[in-house]
Amino acid sequence: MEPFRFQLFVCTQSKPEGVSSCPAHGSFQLLRVLEAELLAQGLDPDVQLTTCGCLGLCDEGPILLVYPGPVYYRKLRPADIREIVSSHLRCGQPVARLLWDDPAAIKSLAIEHRQHYRAIVEARDRVGILPDDINDTIRGFMPARAVLTALELDLFTAIANGASAAHLANKLLTHPRATEMLLNVLVSLHLLEKQKSTFYNTPVSARFFVTGSPDNARPALLHTANLWHSWTTLTDAVRAGTSVTERHRSPERVISFIAAMDRNARERASAVVKAVTNSKSSFRRMLDLGGGSGAYSIAFVRAHNELRSEILDLPEIVPLTQEYIRKAGLSERISARAGDMLDGDLGENFDLILISAICHMFSPEENRSLLQRAARALAPGGLLVVQDFILNPDKTAPHFAALFSLNMLVGTRAGSSYSEPEFSAWLAEARLTDIRHLPLPGPASLILATSQPKPHL
Repeated sequence: MEPFRFQLFVCTQSKPEGVSSCPAHGSFQLLRVLEAELLAQGLDPDVQLTTCGCLGLCDEGPILLVYPGPVYYRKLRPADIREIVSSHLRCGQPVARLLWDDPAAIKSLAIEHRQHYRAIVEARDRVGILPDDINDTIRGFMPARAVLTALELDLFTAIANGASAAHLANKLLTHPRATEMLLNVLVSLHLLEKQKSTFYNTPVSARFFVTGSPDNARPALLHTANLWHSWTTLTDAVRAGTSVTERHRSPERVISFIAAMDRNARERASAVVKAVTNSKSSFRRMLDLGGGSGAYSIAFVRAHNELRSEILDLPEIVPLTQEYIRKAGLSERISARAGDMLDGDLGENFDLILISAICHMFSPEENRSLLQRAARALAPGGLLVVQDFILNPDKTAPHFAALFSLNMLVGTRAGSSYSEPEFSAWLAEARLTDIRHLPLPGPASLILATSQPKPHL
């Protein structure tokens, strides 16, 4: 017995520009319309919609393959989808005018495509052509830099309800020719639309890149733009073994850094709170080391009615922290103070200490000392939680954690991503027990450890 009435396959295999493919013929737009129509007609629970790789029918795309069958639809347009859903998926009647009912031709084209593709791969290999995926990785900085420049210029906000290149250049104090070149690239990246000589934001860029939008991510993404300048020094940093850039951060960079950390933390906070609460259900006092915007403290105190949290961060960060807390309406339950977590007073008798996205900034020796000091600040039976990009034992995965080590190389004196065995060893040296690694969705995971309970007399 099949779990769904219908199984749909839409090819979304991208190919080099100029090569025929379903995405080039509009399969991603087709997929969005199909998803929306299934929901609109109440068929989503009965239909499994799946993207797939190349079906070998690229010139006939976009292809929709329907099971039971198989039933092939070819050269579809978004306007065709409602009829297919209404007739075929709701009433069981395939749409005859859209059907591709020629099994011999389908098989012949698929075999011909397979043979042609293999011949191309073999020919490229014989002459030593760099594989496309490697070449795309090497050149991946180009589109990234174009988007970051647009964000630095606040170009998406300046477009407003539509603008020409000349108008934007005058508004942004940029060169008209160069501005038009950048705008055209952003159109090719599907972040702008162009009608004659006027450029418009897409729904995505209007939502995430325009000042005033509730989901505006630009303040946080400017931190990524700042990282660009550090990453250009990677070759010199590899030679030197440490950052070779000036580590002084301007007030503007501090604001963008905290905004970026706040966005990341708010995305992950509910999962972290749930995982920690499953380990220990009751907390009264929390210490949030390097808590930044206070996003995790805010999430924890909202989840635990009796909890009070104290955030320790650098003097230039604390005023920003206090403003985030004020906006959350939690100033009576969350406090923030300036201090140095490596040698300042941490306090004592905390039920929960959170060290999130901190350890990668420090050397192994500094982390060993920090975790020992944090352990001493715990109440008996208290919980220490480290959230970070935690590497596997040979330090080659997860991919983001390995890559983030280079981010620390170019940006810190001795920071790095660290492995689970390293964290476990440091926590054991701090005389903490019940050390465990809790993977979470996304690039970071948790290491939890417990202070020894007070002995019964």
